[in-house]
Amino acid sequence: MIRTPDQRIRVFVSSTLRELSDEREAVRSAIERLRLAPVMFELGARPHPPRDLYRSYLAQSDVFVGIYGASYGWVAPEEEVSGLEDEYNLAPREMPKLIYVKDTDSRDERLTGLISRIQADDTAAYLHFHTAADLEDQVAGDLAMLLAERFDESRATAEPELEPEAPTLIGRVPVPYTPTIGREADIDAVRTLLARGTDRVVSLVGPGGIGKSRLAIETALACGDMFPDGVYFVLLEGVLEPGLLLPTIAYYLGIRDNGEAALEERIAHALAERRVLIVLDNFEQIVDAAPVLVRLYTVAPTATFLVTSRIVLRIRGERVFEVSPLTMPAGDGPASLDRATRSAAVTLFVDRARAIDADFDVTADNAGDLADICRRLEGLPLAIELAAAKVRILSPAGIAERLERSLPLLTAAVRDLPERHRTMRATIDWSVSLLPDTQRELLEDLGVFATRFTLDAVEALGAGRSWGDDAIDALTALIDGSLVKQGEVGGRRVFSLLAMVREYALGRLKDRGDAVQVRRAHADYYRALVQRLAPGLGGDGQAEAVVRLGLELPNLRAAVRHLIYTNRLDDAGDFAWSLLIYWWISGFFAEVRVWMLELLEKQHDEPITQRTRAIAWFFALWGEMWQRPSEQVIAGLGECVRLFTESGDEDAAAMALAARATARVQFSHLDTDKAEAELREAVVTLSERGNTWAEAITEVSLGRLAWVRGATDDALAHFDRATSVAEARGDLFTTSVAGNLRARLNFQLGRIEDAEREFVHTLLLSIRLHYEEGVAYGLEGVCAVAAAHSEAWRAAALAVAAGVIRRRIGIFDVEAFTVHTPYLEILRGHDPQSVDAGQTAGADLTVAEAVQLALPEHEWDTVADILRTW
Repeated sequence: MIRTPDQRIRVFVSSTLRELSDEREAVRSAIERLRLAPVMFELGARPHPPRDLYRSYLAQSDVFVGIYGASYGWVAPEEEVSGLEDEYNLAPREMPKLIYVKDTDSRDERLTGLISRIQADDTAAYLHFHTAADLEDQVAGDLAMLLAERFDESRATAEPELEPEAPTLIGRVPVPYTPTIGREADIDAVRTLLARGTDRVVSLVGPGGIGKSRLAIETALACGDMFPDGVYFVLLEGVLEPGLLLPTIAYYLGIRDNGEAALEERIAHALAERRVLIVLDNFEQIVDAAPVLVRLYTVAPTATFLVTSRIVLRIRGERVFEVSPLTMPAGDGPASLDRATRSAAVTLFVDRARAIDADFDVTADNAGDLADICRRLEGLPLAIELAAAKVRILSPAGIAERLERSLPLLTAAVRDLPERHRTMRATIDWSVSLLPDTQRELLEDLGVFATRFTLDAVEALGAGRSWGDDAIDALTALIDGSLVKQGEVGGRRVFSLLAMVREYALGRLKDRGDAVQVRRAHADYYRALVQRLAPGLGGDGQAEAVVRLGLELPNLRAAVRHLIYTNRLDDAGDFAWSLLIYWWISGFFAEVRVWMLELLEKQHDEPITQRTRAIAWFFALWGEMWQRPSEQVIAGLGECVRLFTESGDEDAAAMALAARATARVQFSHLDTDKAEAELREAVVTLSERGNTWAEAITEVSLGRLAWVRGATDDALAHFDRATSVAEARGDLFTTSVAGNLRARLNFQLGRIEDAEREFVHTLLLSIRLHYEEGVAYGLEGVCAVAAAHSEAWRAAALAVAAGVIRRRIGIFDVEAFTVHTPYLEILRGHDPQSVDAGQTAGADLTVAEAVQLALPEHEWDTVADILRTW
């Protein structure tokens, strides 16, 4: 792919070159005035054929601008249309098109025909112009209007408080769905702190509702140029245990935790020498984990952390930035009628009120009331938004009067909180007090959800509740009151509470004495969801199940927490075990280990079954098995085998036996005979029990063991059986793992064509699963084949691209079955210039570009759509 000059919003400019050179310069000036990127042939890479260049540029552009004068343009040999018409034909239908036709006395007949066709195209805007100066002003105005319209369209669906909408978007900074008001100076100040590079942790500190998260989002969006290796947004809102800080950071960085190395070590490796900004939002609930940040920035000195918290972290390297309220009307006078001199607090109130009443503004009649409202709410943005939502039912005078009457009483009831915390809590109290009982009780019940939830989940929660028969109308009313947010994730309508509102709702639910009952209903709903989705994890529907569970991950965490909190320990163990395949594919073993250790601590007060004890110990020992194998770990997994067996779960016992065999190999190669016997025994049992996923993955372990021992025929036989079993069930993950290992072994044995076919196949499977570790392995495999064919540039580019993925997701352990590096070194000796050039190019490839370089052309279309979001 031929990259455009930069990555801002890109405007493709189409016209004849010589005839309209002045007009092209005018359009370029208009585009750059708006800080957009002009995509123009004369700015491009000259070594590429012209048609390849504009095809590639069009594919990467966001807006099409066509300028037409008198000439139709040159028609190249063997072509039917000129480049001018070809560019218009190639512009995607969904791409906005702005067409400008210069008034002229004569025009080529074919250009007249093209313009007539454009006039009939309902996706294009069509305008005339006289001079280049006129054109510049028209283009600048039209682009500004287009961007404003697209922004307004996005406001209804973009939702910054929700987690990213799909696994591919995890960690990206959310885009605000409403304007940010009154924070320009704060954004500049925090950006200056980050630019100095002397503070490793910048903490935005202030009470709930003051706008810390919004300031962090806007600062992160403004700092992309300072952190060339990435800006990540880590939402800690539903993370309540300090031990989950590292797993959560890893999740948002895209680091898969398979247990084979310490998570902190993987994160440190992934961040090493990378200039990244990591935003940690809502840190106050796990402030005891703050020393972990010191360890991380010590081993990753080029990483910077931007933290939002209600309290100071008190760690070395921290720079505290106190987030202030919005400016309020000076003195005790009314709000300004002049927009240019209004305070930020009043401006925010007016903006949010206009979402309800488009004609709302400051008038001589309401200016005093608006000033009183903003002062009484102490300039707290969330409080002001909640008050502004009441213009649906109250006038500004009515809002001011009720706040004057209610707020002092409500703040007096929460004297144990700092001053502005009291005001925010009292404002929510006041806002909720205006709701009917059913809506108020629904809001309180919604506090059990984590981050986001669906209407199905709400309705399931409503069985036996006062609002149960009125769920849709009650939820709509809460949305209208700005207490519930809505958006769309993965094609589904979802809802969420702001962190401060969720905290309030859950507190009220506890005070009512209903928390245990509602938590039970929440856990039961997600247990039932898991029971529906889990069977698909081992076969057909695996990719869909992984995506759906990923979207539900915050509530899966909450469900486990609710089960443990309410002493349903056996249910919690069964919940965790049923998702074993998901934890493995997605890499969440460290997180599950935290839950299971908590479960084991509670067994002293609440008895558990032998099976639950075995499950908890299995997850607790998983990381130890890989990272710190010992006789104690082997013995512990042996105890899991015994407990599973005595509880009658032969299937789980066989899986624990396979894990024990793996621990033996990790601990000492002297135990390989015993390990092989245990793996073979596990395969027989798993096959008899019909657990095809575990059977196939255990066959993979037997294959790896045989390969290490030099028995390549046996290894191939095991990989063949693993692939056969996995493919029969539609298990993409194990098919990919087994196939990649088989391809590597075939490559070592000189079967290059067989290896190449399987490397490509496993690469395609990994893309479907969004399994980046598998993508890296696939790229390395195709690299080996390219190197064997003496394709020095391509092999080197793929090797570096795979290395970039490995590093970013923290896969740094030595690959025992690597095959590509020796051949690459041989090529370096024969053609060092091509290898060097390929390595330079590979470092700049996106995942999609690297995959496209690796795949045969006919395979690209099968995954192009998936890769567009990578």
